[in-house]
Amino acid sequence: MNSILRKLTFTAGAALIAMPSCVLAFGIEDVAAKARELAGQKYDKPETNLPKSLLELSYDQYRDIRFKPDKSIWRTQKLPFELQFFHPGLYFNQSVQINLLVNGQVRALPFNYANFDYGRLNPNLDPTQFQNIGYAGFRIHFPLNTKQYKDEVLVFQGASYFRALGQGQRYGLSARGLAIDTAEMSGEEFPYFTEFWIEQPSPKAKELTIYALLNSRRATGAYKFVLRPGNQTQMDVSARLYLREHVAKLGIAPLTTMFYFGEDSPIRPEDYRPEVHDSDGLLINSEGNEWIWRPLVNPRRLLVTSFTLHNPRGFGLLQRDRDFKHFEDLEARYDLRPTAWIVPKGDWGDGRVELVQIPSPDETNDNVVAYWVPGSQPDPQQPLNLQYTMYWQSASQPSQPLAYVAQTRRGHGYIKEPDGTMRLIVDFEGGPLPKLPADAKLLSGLWIGDNGELVERQLFKNDVTGGWRLSIRFKRLDNDKPVEMRAGLRDEKGQISETWSYILPPE
Repeated sequence: MNSILRKLTFTAGAALIAMPSCVLAFGIEDVAAKARELAGQKYDKPETNLPKSLLELSYDQYRDIRFKPDKSIWRTQKLPFELQFFHPGLYFNQSVQINLLVNGQVRALPFNYANFDYGRLNPNLDPTQFQNIGYAGFRIHFPLNTKQYKDEVLVFQGASYFRALGQGQRYGLSARGLAIDTAEMSGEEFPYFTEFWIEQPSPKAKELTIYALLNSRRATGAYKFVLRPGNQTQMDVSARLYLREHVAKLGIAPLTTMFYFGEDSPIRPEDYRPEVHDSDGLLINSEGNEWIWRPLVNPRRLLVTSFTLHNPRGFGLLQRDRDFKHFEDLEARYDLRPTAWIVPKGDWGDGRVELVQIPSPDETNDNVVAYWVPGSQPDPQQPLNLQYTMYWQSASQPSQPLAYVAQTRRGHGYIKEPDGTMRLIVDFEGGPLPKLPADAKLLSGLWIGDNGELVERQLFKNDVTGGWRLSIRFKRLDNDKPVEMRAGLRDEKGQISETWSYILPPE
């Protein structure tokens, strides 16, 4: 920290005269120096220094510990942003160091039990015994929905997880700093953000800058986040990663979400809600400007698929369905869950967007992960620099001129004699479709993989939505293998819809 603040002095005769302070701004280079140094050292797994009383809290007891709003950092200064903290305990047993950046100076924020209300469920806790236990994370508040109230807009808590909100949204999917060996037989490694530096905003600031140090057994990293809350909350991310040793799979800009069941789920629980999910699909925008949509599923066994790309324009997990009647959940409000859209900056080169879908028996598990896997990774202790922008959106999708897939439905209507076929209904909406007459000459480009046999294909105008409906009837040849298929709409000038890319999981 002493390297951050430097003063210039000179002598005149016997006197030492201090010149005005020359403050070198704290930046990602300062964090990168720490990350580079860590990468050259043996990894020391952080020890849990929490008292037993905090580790043995029940879920309700932990939730009953609340930060006192009147203790919020910057509240008395009436700044546009406010900072609050999470108490360590239960699952959140790894503490993080949190620092403020004020006029170029670093000021550590030690744990203070007086900032918390320990609630009625914790009669046996003695908070005066909690010394130097640190915080479990923090949250940022900003007047997002109304000028009269500062809403919670960003949270960092647990490993390298964080999540944000745009206007009118409810928390849903999460992001991470880095994923390592997700869905590998060796097991996944979860890096941690171990230290943060949060820059004090100006009185009229509309953005907030946060720096973070990441550490794990095989990787370290320096991160800079610039938060801009709004209708769609934007986060500019700069990362510099260092490996201690090679890993099987690096997951860049990972997103984690929940998909329990949706309109194309063949087996549903006895549930009054028609659908339950935080996100319903993966969207990719390729370098060639192809838009690819893959609906999410809850498979019966682990399902890992990927899209090989060069220099992607964007990818993300979307909550495309925004109709409350499709969820009917007044508490969870899945219709208000955000979309997270990643826009890479610079040349990301060759690699792939990988989608991992894990079987889940209920809605309590985040069972879907998507991330970018670089085609090559740096040698140990050599930097990997990446930049991207994240958008937390309430719109059905990022802006694009093409028609999009509004829904995918699986199942037959009435059939007298089952013939072993399956039917998929794909509804395209938006783009140029509403202006087309019912007799427009459209083509449905369709490809089915080797494990499927096409029986029937129909394309016709959807008079209710103004879109077009594609009906596909096919046979699966081997029930133990998936069926992959792709489809899109074309007219005489070319592609007029995104590409529907579907995978039917093995039975």
